Amino acid sequence: MSQSDSDGVSLTVRAAEKRDAGRGVARIPEIARRQLGVLSGDTVVIEGKKTTVAKMWPADSSVPENVIQIDGDTRANAGAHVGDTVAVRTKDTSTIAEANRVTLAAPSSFTDTQRGSAERAAAKTLRNRPVRAGEQIRVEGLGQEPFRVTDTDPGGDVRITSTTTVRIAGASAKTAQQGSSSASRGADGSAEGGGGSGSSGGTVGTGGTADGPPSGTAEAEPTSGVTYEDIGGLDEELELVREMIELPLSEPELFRRLGVEPPSGVLLYGPPGTGKTLIARAVANEVDANFETISGPEIMSKYKGESEERLREVFEAAEANAPTIIFFDEIDSIAGTRDDDGDAENRIVGQLLTLMDGLDARGEVIVIGATNRVDVIDPALRRGGRFDREIQVGVPDIEGRKEILEVHTRGMPLDDDVSVDAIARRTHGFVGADLDAVASEAAMAAIRDRPTESDERDEWNESPTVTKSHFDNALAAVEPSAMREYVAESPNTDFSNVGGLEDAKQILRESVEWPLTYDRLFEETNTDPPSGVLLYGPPGTGKTLLARALAGETDVNFVRVDGPEIIDRYVGESEKAIREVFERARQSAPSIVFFDEIDAITAARGEGHEVTERVVSQLLTELDGMRENPNLVVLAATNRKDQIDPALLRPGRLDTHVLVGEPDREAREKILEVHTRGKPLDDEIDISALAAELEGYTGADLEALVRTASMKAIREVASKYDPDEANEKADEVVIERRHLEAARENGKPTR
Repeated sequence: MSQSDSDGVSLTVRAAEKRDAGRGVARIPEIARRQLGVLSGDTVVIEGKKTTVAKMWPADSSVPENVIQIDGDTRANAGAHVGDTVAVRTKDTSTIAEANRVTLAAPSSFTDTQRGSAERAAAKTLRNRPVRAGEQIRVEGLGQEPFRVTDTDPGGDVRITSTTTVRIAGASAKTAQQGSSSASRGADGSAEGGGGSGSSGGTVGTGGTADGPPSGTAEAEPTSGVTYEDIGGLDEELELVREMIELPLSEPELFRRLGVEPPSGVLLYGPPGTGKTLIARAVANEVDANFETISGPEIMSKYKGESEERLREVFEAAEANAPTIIFFDEIDSIAGTRDDDGDAENRIVGQLLTLMDGLDARGEVIVIGATNRVDVIDPALRRGGRFDREIQVGVPDIEGRKEILEVHTRGMPLDDDVSVDAIARRTHGFVGADLDAVASEAAMAAIRDRPTESDERDEWNESPTVTKSHFDNALAAVEPSAMREYVAESPNTDFSNVGGLEDAKQILRESVEWPLTYDRLFEETNTDPPSGVLLYGPPGTGKTLLARALAGETDVNFVRVDGPEIIDRYVGESEKAIREVFERARQSAPSIVFFDEIDAITAARGEGHEVTERVVSQLLTELDGMRENPNLVVLAATNRKDQIDPALLRPGRLDTHVLVGEPDREAREKILEVHTRGKPLDDEIDISALAAELEGYTGADLEALVRTASMKAIREVASKYDPDEANEKADEVVIERRHLEAARENGKPTR
């Protein structure tokens, strides 16, 4: 940090915290605050290529001393980008008048029917905010597109107070006021062209580079595209993409002096919904470049040569309007691996290779590709000089999910009982799109629950609230997209539903819960948690129930695979199914992969079928690769342990073997307590004595016994009365000892 003048400091711009977006806040470190002599809430002047005012708030202690955090609107108002240096000065509060009236020009999507409520919302949201004419501001609750301050009374820097009248003029007023200003920009820089709409050729800026000269106009249209504050949980990926894109656009001469070609392309890959397209739009919006979007179906044509011509036209337009970012969304649809059968696809890939190689003065044209099927892209595109860097955009961790939720709940009136941290902990495997759906679903649940009385409803509509119960409903309705194909169930069972088996429960807790709960202990002792657990024992003893209860107990994702489902008659398909199961589980970690009846696919090699031998080999490979991901555990269940290939049972694979045997008397008593819970038992029935009588019964036998006894009690009432009368007498049904004795005579234990 350096002294810029007698009362100012120079600071480097960084993106704002997610919660600060649209609030007109500048966060600065304590050392800069003391140097400026300002207090929290005071107004500071930020000077880049332009000058703006903002409220000063203290930055977190982890923020470097030379950094200022400001959001996309404040950056635009100051004419600065992330990484630029700005001068920050104090503003004498006596020179900031209280505004009598502030007029805002609405974005093009604004309708006159919104005006009354929008003006009230804007006056409330913008209270205590310093503004000046010509600036763009976003108003929470009034959409993502920014408004522009067109007029203030008095003029100059003013502060909006509780007595300020806020007026909103339509988009037509804005157009009339700015008139020829937009024409001087030479391209459509309007709200629709900011990279957020996806329209091909929309202009984010005016051709000025991140560090280059200003565009020549004092005002630019507010951009409506995505800003860095709208992206949560992807800070590292965003930084990598910025590095690849901003440097070639802002400092092309640096590459010439070094004697190297600037990077030409970035390939973003990862599961659907993680934010690949969002990153491309945000970077394009922030670096002042034209943005050309290409989707595969638009390029394809039934006429020979026309698809390639369309590609050439896009690249020619990009070079003519440089600096330009060309964005291929779902690039795998037009750039798949070339083969003998796909004549049209082969020509398109060949044309794309030629165009990427032919961008000689390419410092100002960058290509970004996004895909969730990176393996199908032609290898020739993935070498240096074409897509120079491949950046994985993965499933967010708990901190990433918290950031994403903060973005999507930023303008949402949350009740005090809503904890974003708690929701982040509960959403393992959720990608950004899923969390967006959770927030939307919670809002819809709140709307469904609003009062029915018109007066109360009107009052609720004025100040709606989203509560924890609404988020609980949303989480029940939205499942993680990375798991959608393989989750057979979302277990609502926990260990309280499993009678007995205490030793097995403890081993499972240590294998799955402990590495997540006591991660520091495992790190300090340099201990790898168990990678696989095999539950074995006679049929009906509760092996599958234990696995489901463990998933419900630990609140992690649960991928259930039945052995026979894996087998396919086509060569290679069974192994592919195993790979896909583990890939999904890795993407959604922490997760449990549960193989039920694993003996069906893991017969000892040399004794089984050729298909199962290949499946065993693939399974061995996947289990060995699990050491890289401690948040992935494999559970398997079998009642024929001797049939499983020995290589699977050695340490490092399915190394923890848990015998789930026939229950003893105490365990039978606990199992009966679970299955008779909530049932109308006769007072004469002694669960402990009954358990002692049922020697040799497994958990499944005991469940069947109680169910059969219940059916006999129901049958007695149903046979005496018609359905309506029988339902009225439902509270008279009692399960007696004789019903249990009759059930014992009808059903024998499994063994």
